[in-house]
Amino acid sequence: MTRYRTPELARGALGALVGIAIAGATARAVPGGPELLPFIVAPMGACAVLLFAVPASPLAQPWPVLGGNLISTAVGLTAHWLFDDVLLAAAVGVGTAIGVMMLLGCLHPPGGACALLAATATPAIHEQGPLFVLSPVAVNTVALLLVAIAVNNLTGKRYPHQPPPPAPAGAAAALGITTPDVEEAMTRLADRLDVLPADIVAIVRDAETHALDRRLGSIPVERIMNTDVAVVHPFESIYRARTLLVQRQVKTLPVVDDERRVVGVVSIIDLFTRDIVELETVDTIMRTDVTTIAAATPVAELVPAMTSEGYKNVPVVDDDGRLVGMITRGELIAVLHRALLGAT
Repeated sequence: MTRYRTPELARGALGALVGIAIAGATARAVPGGPELLPFIVAPMGACAVLLFAVPASPLAQPWPVLGGNLISTAVGLTAHWLFDDVLLAAAVGVGTAIGVMMLLGCLHPPGGACALLAATATPAIHEQGPLFVLSPVAVNTVALLLVAIAVNNLTGKRYPHQPPPPAPAGAAAALGITTPDVEEAMTRLADRLDVLPADIVAIVRDAETHALDRRLGSIPVERIMNTDVAVVHPFESIYRARTLLVQRQVKTLPVVDDERRVVGVVSIIDLFTRDIVELETVDTIMRTDVTTIAAATPVAELVPAMTSEGYKNVPVVDDDGRLVGMITRGELIAVLHRALLGAT
């Protein structure tokens, strides 16, 4: 049984509430049409479930939603005009609509409901004729889609859904598991999975991270970080930074502001391999694209950053973003080594 978090519950319920209200109001504002023509059609309820409760589903993406609803409605109307028997029209309309959606890559469950609604047309729908595809179906669908784009993105759920970028990590990297590999495996399954290959890879990697975290005992970064960290300020001279680097025998210096927030880093490469004047200040050469990590972050989540992403030194910050320590590959390797020894 899937357990939904509070933000997900709010997005699903309130998003659907707003979406259906706007979709219906928009269609009701469109002039013309028979008096008894519905201003919102029942399949929009199922469409709202997909758009707001499972917006990452392949069945909930813009083309399946738009193409599935409109094409299926047109197919259902065609069946309604071709067959006098309502049951036959319904069967042919829904069956054909599903086949067409699959062929066109816009499979959308509410599309089947749209086809059924059109194939068993009420007098008002029959009177509306081909325009029924546009109003209310297209108006409802477009309005619902626009609300879904706004609601999902404003609440931290990227929509349209884009799978995470490929980044080898853990066992997946050792085995060479890639998105194409997963896609090939999916095609060989007797029952094809309705998920994106890249999402499966992301799930595998996340499971690896959780397994490693369990193996390590959920050690937070703050327990293994180095707290005696040498820092420089942006206004200090490069000569001062060079001296500090040599004295402390480190390869990277965090650059912090007056409140000890990380604003950049300078490395041994920046300080000793470039043609620079020692009287220049640190802010002229520091790198500002700094990746930091929260002190409470499990060590397992640090592994991808220091392997696939190539970081050797990562500043550790508290809840207010202030520097509290530094984590290097050395500390990480030591923790992993102890974990391996404990497993033997």
